[in-house]
Amino acid sequence: CLWTLTTIIKDVLKDKVLPKAGILKKLLAPLDAVLEGFYNSILFHHFDGHHYTSPYSEAANNLISFIDLLEALLASRIELELPLRCQRVLFLKVSYVLNLISSSIHYLIKKKFIMLLKKCVLYKSREDAKSGSLLLQNPSLYEDMLALSDAVLQVVNLTWLNRIPLSEKASYFGGSEAAPGGDTQGGSDQTVLRALSLVVLKALEFKFQKSATEAEIK
Repeated sequence: CLWTLTTIIKDVLKDKVLPKAGILKKLLAPLDAVLEGFYNSILFHHFDGHHYTSPYSEAANNLISFIDLLEALLASRIELELPLRCQRVLFLKVSYVLNLISSSIHYLIKKKFIMLLKKCVLYKSREDAKSGSLLLQNPSLYEDMLALSDAVLQVVNLTWLNRIPLSEKASYFGGSEAAPGGDTQGGSDQTVLRALSLVVLKALEFKFQKSATEAEIK
């Protein structure tokens, strides 16, 4: 079901003729509450069990399918003037994703979530490019970016970054533990390192520009 819905959304977005906004609203509006419920029940879950330590297990495969759906919902948001709750929940409840990234789930799943976070922080740039800066005209986007920025900065202020591996081997953001075999050269995943850095920088940028007091900026 997840795969089918994701594929339909992607196909609608690719089509150059269809009235995308109308079709997406008709497709997603009846599922709005259901998809938010999925988000809550799937991600607000303890992922430290052995089912998620392999990317090939059925549980991990279902989680990866759900990440793909979240990505499609994020991409579809730009087509609707007023986004649905299921298109906003990733921003408003991003703490679920942040907790997952620092849990013991498989590295591949963590990486997919980190790349999804990167797309979230770059989303405003896409909206700005499409229609000019819409934050003042679009209170939901302002609220969503603020919620995401606050949540990211809150965990970064703790020890969140130190718990995120930068490869499937033991190379960590906050440390320099060597990978097995003594090879310390090129052990970290540069794509993840760049994505994480961008997420933190964009959260800081938005917070400074839009809401922070002078004391908060310091």
